[in-house]
Amino acid sequence: LRMRLYCDGASRGNPGPAGAGAVLVEPGGAVIDRQGKFLGRQTTLFAEYQGLLLGLHRARELGVGEVEVFSDSELMIRQLGSRYQVRSPSLRPLYDEARRLLNQFDRVKLVHVPREMNRAADELSNRAIDLQG
Repeated sequence: LRMRLYCDGASRGNPGPAGAGAVLVEPGGAVIDRQGKFLGRQTTLFAEYQGLLLGLHRARELGVGEVEVFSDSELMIRQLGSRYQVRSPSLRPLYDEARRLLNQFDRVKLVHVPREMNRAADELSNRAIDLQG
């Protein structure tokens, strides 16, 4: 089973009120799952990782074997691809969990996309903040 995962995180203030969003889409384009989660006061990168984790956990629950991850966070994608180190102590556990989950898939592709291509996940992460406000 193959899926595309669009994930995003938002923080108003960085740090500030934050939310995460994830959208799972099958190869034909049908949306299979959408999630948004309020995170309290966090940084944008923390929220980006939470969006990724939301989607990866859901993909595992659905029995997905191959996942293509799309994020507009170039930093997160580069960290996950081991091109940049994770220096922040608060991000390290999220990074470690993401790596552990990614290793459970048969095939993984990490793709940095422009924000316009990640609109659905962005809306979910922002709506999570709005609903708490």
